[in-house]
Amino acid sequence: MTTLLILVCLVVLLLTGAPIFAGLGLASLIIMLITEGSINSAADTVFGKLDNGLLTAIPMFAFMAHVMIRAKVVDDLYEAANAMVGHLRGGLGVATVLSCTIFAAISGSSVATALTIGSTAIPQMQRYGYRPSDAYGVIAAGGTLGILIPPSGPLILYAIVTETSIGALFLAGMIPGIIMALIFAGFCMVQARTRTDIEKAPFVGMAAAGKAIRKSIWALLMPPVVLGGIYLGIFTASEAAAVGCIYALAVGAFVYRNFGLKDLAETAYETVRTTSMLFMILAAAAMFGHAVTIMRLPAELVELVVAQGMGATFFLLAVMAVVFVLGMFLETISIILITTPIIYPVMLELGINPIWYGILLMINLELALITPPVGMNLFVIKGIANAPLAQVITGSLPYVLLMMAGLAIVFVFPELATWLPAAAGFGR
Repeated sequence: MTTLLILVCLVVLLLTGAPIFAGLGLASLIIMLITEGSINSAADTVFGKLDNGLLTAIPMFAFMAHVMIRAKVVDDLYEAANAMVGHLRGGLGVATVLSCTIFAAISGSSVATALTIGSTAIPQMQRYGYRPSDAYGVIAAGGTLGILIPPSGPLILYAIVTETSIGALFLAGMIPGIIMALIFAGFCMVQARTRTDIEKAPFVGMAAAGKAIRKSIWALLMPPVVLGGIYLGIFTASEAAAVGCIYALAVGAFVYRNFGLKDLAETAYETVRTTSMLFMILAAAAMFGHAVTIMRLPAELVELVVAQGMGATFFLLAVMAVVFVLGMFLETISIILITTPIIYPVMLELGINPIWYGILLMINLELALITPPVGMNLFVIKGIANAPLAQVITGSLPYVLLMMAGLAIVFVFPELATWLPAAAGFGR
């Protein structure tokens, strides 16, 4: 009962708008004080978790994305996607999903994906007859791909908390990410065929299409350069992030020639500001993981599951249901850091593949980004389009069902997440 009370108080504290690191840290210190009589173990716990070379990947991937955005390298993505498929029935929706997919493989951020692609795509879609709610739904859902398709910030966090290979998780997210993108694109095409008011954009011609693709080639090459090196075993995830930073700087400074020393300083500041907050959250999460361990919460949960004869399938279904409900009220990082330390030991006891679970978790967290009342992408779209929130939610509802279908597919066929990492030699 004490455990449940503490966890409920933590969730309520986060719902009040308190910073994540403050909520986790305060709850953890209280638990340590009650169970151990002091908080002396907090410092050693934090140092042990943050003394990890893998953490260097987080600021470097963030820096890489900021450089590509500030240098406007990604601005050509939508133009190229539109030139290729925009003339098809529902092609503008497909072009938007394609742009979100590629940008997700550059930024690793759902909010950044929705914000960047939405600013260009929403006016264009409305120009050709898309209802505002339809355009908002495509952007909100397409933006969620940023946490599933590598390099994903939430995937890195999950990897650090569970000590799972970042490279394996990156590869595991690729096939499910493509499947989700195909589901979204297919829905756009079906939707366009059932509506007479959606027009086809004119075909710009082969010459113009080729020119648009050539302009976007530097953005298109980023994912193969970064992820291809991991897949081929040329470098680790942290080294891939460093290569990505060098590539982004070279493209911005020498190809686009619009990224100077002032931009470098501002990008570095933005990266430090973002990742410093993230590291504070990680420090608090380390204390929380230690706190629930000394409370024996994971051990008691394992004993309960074993005593009830609960199988892996039923346990996963229950966890996915809990995560879905939490996603309506908490943002993704909070959910990862609150739930993972508790359920991870149970997963290991039941023989659940942590890579497979990580991808299931990411898809469920995608749902959290577009489910009210606290769906981050809903508010991003509301902000850039100055639209009523109810209209944004209405457009996103079909994609909630589509994501549930994608989650069910990966749940039933774990190989979709585990095959590529195994083929690359991870876990052998």
